Amino acid sequence: MKKLLAPVAASLAILLTATACGSGNYEATQVPPKVQPKQPTPAAPAAPVNCGNPLASYAPEGTMPQPNVMPAGTFMATIKARGRLIAGVSADSLHLGSRNPITGQIEGFDIDMINAVADAIFGKPAPGKPHAVELRVISSPQRIPSLDSAKPVDIVARNMTINCDRWKTIAFSAEYYRSGQKTLVPLDSTATKVEDLNGKTVCAPAGSTSLDNLKKQNPQVVPITADTDTGCLVLFQQGKAYGISGDDTVLAGDAAQDPYAKVLPQRFSDEPYGLGISKKHPEFVQFVNQVLEQIKTDGTWMTSYNKWLAPDLGKLSSPPSAVYGRAQ
Repeated sequence: MKKLLAPVAASLAILLTATACGSGNYEATQVPPKVQPKQPTPAAPAAPVNCGNPLASYAPEGTMPQPNVMPAGTFMATIKARGRLIAGVSADSLHLGSRNPITGQIEGFDIDMINAVADAIFGKPAPGKPHAVELRVISSPQRIPSLDSAKPVDIVARNMTINCDRWKTIAFSAEYYRSGQKTLVPLDSTATKVEDLNGKTVCAPAGSTSLDNLKKQNPQVVPITADTDTGCLVLFQQGKAYGISGDDTVLAGDAAQDPYAKVLPQRFSDEPYGLGISKKHPEFVQFVNQVLEQIKTDGTWMTSYNKWLAPDLGKLSSPPSAVYGRAQ
């Protein structure tokens, strides 16, 4: 058998050699080079949003309507017909909007602003009676979406900073309070400013300007987030966050609830608060601005500030002034 196979193997070898080295018109097969996918051109950095003066709101027009007599066809008339003002608020920001553990009612400075708007539409309630308001508890990331959801709120009062980026989506009332960002740390901390917290874990509410400001002020901190102010306080108390960075109004409330915490004196931003309203209702923004002008003038605003915020943040000589001039 081996003798029979040998000639066949030899012939096959000769044939293969002839095929490989023959003089026929054969073109060598070339393997195409591997095509690298085209890399997308990096997008140019987004240009800063320019909305003019972000504090400029819609100027009030005409005289303040009498309670219970809202101009026909306005959003105020719609609210009046419904029988209540629907507001998005916090229920865990002590002194701004938090639930009273004894009465179960949500109360605070922001809530007083909402009650003033409701009273301007429906009139002041009789003693012992509630304001014509439905308070819906929302988180920080829900503040803007809640104005355009399937069941939208009419207005948001949840320590929301007025800025150009947010003006792209919603409208704001005139400024009703000027806060500023600070940092809360353990009572025994030697830090005096946020720049002393390199490598430390610091909590700031998600969807807030506080988170952006923190990253800019000290890129060396390790930021973490929570949806609510209480969420950050819990992380702090569990040791998962070394500190909390946010509005001084909120941190004053946190410190009041935790004897082992303190707020650093450094203030590294200005946070002008506005009441958030849908852009669909500019006449309602104008009406709310009339209400704010009224309570700033008649002392209602100062009474509320002295009750809720002055004990921790100090006395103020006057409320913030309104800025108008935004075109509708």
